[in-house]
Amino acid sequence: MINKIADSAAQAMAGVRDGATVLIGGFGTAGIPGELIDALIAQGARDLTVVNNNAGNADHGLAALLKAGQVRKIICSFPRQVDSYVFDELYRSGKLELELVPQGNLAERLRAAGAGIGAFFCPTGYGTELALNADGSPKETREINGKQYVLEYPIYGDVALIKAETGDRWGNLTYRMSARNFGPVMATAAKTTIATVHEVVELGALDPEAIVTPGIYVSHVVKIERTATQAGGFKKSA
Repeated sequence: MINKIADSAAQAMAGVRDGATVLIGGFGTAGIPGELIDALIAQGARDLTVVNNNAGNADHGLAALLKAGQVRKIICSFPRQVDSYVFDELYRSGKLELELVPQGNLAERLRAAGAGIGAFFCPTGYGTELALNADGSPKETREINGKQYVLEYPIYGDVALIKAETGDRWGNLTYRMSARNFGPVMATAAKTTIATVHEVVELGALDPEAIVTPGIYVSHVVKIERTATQAGGFKKSA
């Protein structure tokens, strides 16, 4: 009997290895799998490459993982906001490597990994520093129909940590509104996908037309309690 429901986040996280590339869903604080990040901190895997849209808020979630010293490199599109001081300190002190990727490119590079696409040409970043490799050499470019494009490669993950709304024991998932964001493409791009859900339902209870991530892409499902999302990136009013 296929049953992907894990007893705990710690159990689901047991196989994460040092040096892994970890895809973490979320847009700001919407859809961040906080419980899974906490479990990863407790598990202790180090030298990680983390892929996320942002670079953490305050001292919780992704920022807590960075603060724990477990991340070697972060790939993201929006590393700076009012409360991203953990990232800022680590990056400025040379303790954290950054690969800055335009948001659309980030989503498409993840989608390409899941779709089996070897590489693709994209106009975003042409003529800027974003069209350079990490060593400063230029990325391959090509003119297509009179427009310049930059060659981009997929981003593959060893593990994806995502937050869904509802799931079943086969790993079929639905999401809640904007919490969906990067979860579906990250699930397809990783060798192992771990998802939290607020509700586990019986097989057949989910409308097949409403399932966003089929269970074939999901390795473990962890049920969590529903808690209010913490706002991030905003200054407190006086």
